[in-house]
Amino acid sequence: MKVRHDGDETSGEPSVVAIGVFDGLHRGHQAVIAQLIDLSRQCDATASVVTFDPSPASVLAPERAPRQLSTIDQRLEGFETLGVDQVRVLTFSRALSNESAREFIDRVLVHDLAARCVLVGEDFHFGHNRDGNLALLRAVGVERGFDVVAAPTHGDGARWSSSAVRRALTAGDLEEARRILGHPFTLRGGVAHGDNRGEALGFPTANLSVADEQALPAEGVYAGATLIDGTWWPAAISVGTRPQFYEDGALLVEVHAVGYEGQLYDRTLDVVFLSRLREQSTFATVDELVAQMGRDVAKTQQMFERESLEESKLLG
Repeated sequence: MKVRHDGDETSGEPSVVAIGVFDGLHRGHQAVIAQLIDLSRQCDATASVVTFDPSPASVLAPERAPRQLSTIDQRLEGFETLGVDQVRVLTFSRALSNESAREFIDRVLVHDLAARCVLVGEDFHFGHNRDGNLALLRAVGVERGFDVVAAPTHGDGARWSSSAVRRALTAGDLEEARRILGHPFTLRGGVAHGDNRGEALGFPTANLSVADEQALPAEGVYAGATLIDGTWWPAAISVGTRPQFYEDGALLVEVHAVGYEGQLYDRTLDVVFLSRLREQSTFATVDELVAQMGRDVAKTQQMFERESLEESKLLG
């Protein structure tokens, strides 16, 4: 798959194009990509995606911007797994937001990608003040010689959306998040140095460093898995403030890779959340906490043994 950023030379090959942020690459996004690839094969054209980094909302209204379900690298890997031929990553900025809808069409869709067909959601808006919409895109398509297709956004009797995934994660409902995503929620982050408290308790953890805008599941303890050097390991995951030791601690994501004995500092991990085990709790003694951690690890191993992680490769 070819990835082109601002300033990169364009191929000039005719394309079928899908446009969107595609945060989380949920089942609605996957349906769009499947339709994109099918149409591109029918037209003997390149299956191309236009996406944005950072997200438009984070630039235009950072105080209201939703937390992100996936990094740009995760999205690019997901596009490749789904069979996309080419991705055009547009750096979203105030300058880009001031570009008119017609200017965007001519510059990106016509000049850069030689679009034969464009797929967008029915509620898609673009250009300065969001003046561009499906109707305008179709009208300009007649002038410029490309078709426009409204992509599917619903399934299972409900609308697939990144917002619905975020709501499920906030509620700690991994099953609902997974239903919409079509794969388990996967968090990517670098391993930072911590205070080694987990190791002192007999359960060494990797402290995952994640961006402030990253979406997280509700505070609690989770069973999951982590990918290390191409191998999946069971992972007991804590999302919380360590109330046993701190009254007002920082929110941390701590990952105990069950059975793994190597060093993980300064590496990047993909962590898959499979099931919520319990809420964050305090215990009468540290020994009681350690005993509960042992039970959490045992449950994690049991769930891991029953789980197929092939679908997690979409974002992991």
